[in-house]
Amino acid sequence: MQNIAILSDIHGNLQALEAVLADIERQGADRLICLGDMVGKGPNSVEVMDLLLSECDVIVRGNWDELVARKQDELIFRWHADQLGEARVAQLDELPFSFDCLISGRHIRLLHASPQSVFHRVQPWDPIEKRLGMFEFTPSLTEPLHPCQSPDVVIYGDIHNAYVQHLEGKTLVNVGSVGNPLDMTQASYVMLQGQYGSVEQAPFRMQLCRVPYDIEAAVQAAERSDMPDIKSYVRELRTGVYRGLQKSEDEG
Repeated sequence: MQNIAILSDIHGNLQALEAVLADIERQGADRLICLGDMVGKGPNSVEVMDLLLSECDVIVRGNWDELVARKQDELIFRWHADQLGEARVAQLDELPFSFDCLISGRHIRLLHASPQSVFHRVQPWDPIEKRLGMFEFTPSLTEPLHPCQSPDVVIYGDIHNAYVQHLEGKTLVNVGSVGNPLDMTQASYVMLQGQYGSVEQAPFRMQLCRVPYDIEAAVQAAERSDMPDIKSYVRELRTGVYRGLQKSEDEG
């Protein structure tokens, strides 16, 4: 049995990432896979990206990774791109869209948001047809194992809300967010256990993991920077409430 740790949506939160990596090390992970959004929102995108590039076996592209790489005419993305520098921004733009693998005879597909796009958001309460669409083939996928067969398990990030659902014999998993969780104020990741690369059916386990971290240290790091939208970011860290909902509550 191998341990395969899967994390996503770090968003420049170095304190949360360090806590998660320490927990992953305690569990003895054999592989580390990142489902994107290494950068943006938080102040430490440089440190986060460099650490993940050194530690991860696979990193796929998230929507913020793409926005920072390609939308530098907008202030918030330009600020993060300026911190990263041209070489790192170029690396963001070259990240693959998805990654397929076999674990204990199961075809696993890993991506950021959906097979359609890094911007196509799928929530656990969406109609079942939309959730089953996560198992479809689209040309955007990066070298899928079996283009004519849908995967057994799809694991994604993007929505910052960890969950597992079984749908018509398939399993849909969201790993939640390391650096910007919006379901509770603890970092989230998934640990898989199984025979990596094996076509033979074998035991397969999955664990949703939550890790507390020093939120106030992350807040202080943001407040020491001159990054855009600090207030919304800090409130998300402290409350786990999405900034769009914060605005609605303030207006109400």
